[in-house]
Order: sequence, then C-alpha cells, then structure tokens
Amino acid sequence: MNHAAQNITQECADCPIRHRAVCARCEPDELTRLEEIKYYRHYDAGSHILWSGDRMEFVASVVSGIATLTQTMEDGRTQMVGLLLPSDFVGRPGRDTSPYDVVATTDIVMCCFRKRPFEQMMERTPHIAHRLLEMTLDELDAAREWMLVLGRKTAREKIASLLTIIARRDASLNLRAPKGVLVFDLPLTREAMADYLGLTLETVSRQISALKRDGVIELEGKRHVTVRDFARLLEEAGDDNDGGMLA
Repeated sequence: MNHAAQNITQECADCPIRHRAVCARCEPDELTRLEEIKYYRHYDAGSHILWSGDRMEFVASVVSGIATLTQTMEDGRTQMVGLLLPSDFVGRPGRDTSPYDVVATTDIVMCCFRKRPFEQMMERTPHIAHRLLEMTLDELDAAREWMLVLGRKTAREKIASLLTIIARRDASLNLRAPKGVLVFDLPLTREAMADYLGLTLETVSRQISALKRDGVIELEGKRHVTVRDFARLLEEAGDDNDGGMLA
C-alpha cells in the first residue's frame, strides 16, 4: 500500500457525492451490501494511488479532491490523459491491472470497494450496472469533447474550457444549476494545467491573467475563482448553454 495512503472512517449519510456516485440509485438493502465490501482511504497530495500495470484490488469513487491519469511512453515521456474529479469512478470491473498512473493532485478521499465482491454485486444489482454504464458513456462523451479542446481550440479557449468543466462539476456537487455567478476553488496548479492542456506554464499564466483583466473571472490568491457570468465563460470556451463540456 502507498505509504501516504491511510484508511479513514466516514459515513454514507455524510457523503457529498451520493447523488452522483455509482451507488446513486441503490435501494437501502443494496447500500447495506455495499457497506460490507467498502472502505475509505485518504491519500496525500502528490502520492501515487496506482501505478500503471499495478494489479487492482479495488475500484473506487472519488469523494473529495482531485487526481490525474497519466500514461508513460517507452522513452520515458509522460502525458496527462485525464482528471478524476469528485464522484468520478476509478478502475474497471473485469480489468485486472491499471492502464494509467493515478496520482493525487490534492489531498484526496476515495470510497473503495473490494474489486471481486463489487463485480459480483454488479451481476446481481442492475442499479449499479446501469449507473456505471451511464458514467462510462459520460466519460466517453467528455473524452471526445476533450479531443476538440486539445486539437482545435486556442490557448484562451482551452483555459476557459477547463474552468467550465470544474465549475460545472462543483455546481453539480452542490446541487446548483451552472448559471449566473459561480464560485469554486481551482484544484490544479498552473503547472498541472499546462501539462493537461498541452500549453507552456507562461501561456497558462498569461491567459488566466487576460481572463481576469477582461472581467471573465476574479481570482483571490491563485486558486479561489469567481465567475460573474457563467454564460460569458461558456462563450470564451467556444461553447454555448446547450452544449459544451460535460460535467
């Protein structure tokens, strides 16, 4: 086990992602069965949750915090290929090993399920299987949208798109509609944003400053973001109110 990982105690009743998690549609008896195979684990920022090729003994939902998915090429070059935000699911039933390095960007809490018992529950519990299918299809849609971000959007649009994703997820977790004024904490450093977006650190800093100067966002420190008009942010991202990046 990662030296920075710690088992912790937490209650389902206090779960901030319950309405979005893989267990969102479970009946009380199904939740009881899940309780028997789950445990919570905390990882410190910067620690590896999984290494590529690791045998996976669990699948999990991100309860709080954020992690990155990274692939390493044969010559040692690495590429960040995804973000794990609260309520995202880690691991694939039926797959024995991790295809990615999973690294905690911030301190992170995960609700883990022992893998084999979870797979058996999926076979007997349509609510879990259907919800996981929905989440997987949402992830596929988001990946396709992200191909557009990386391949066709300008640096400014890339930054605005990433802010849109984070703002939408924060609003969803807080049961709010993504519109009007939105306030959230940016969970990524500018270095991590640059890596994920395929930009230089200087470009990220310059574009964030430009969005701030133009009144699209307000910043308190480097992380606390206020979006005064979410529709304006969508315009900057090259999206609209009816489309754009999935939360």
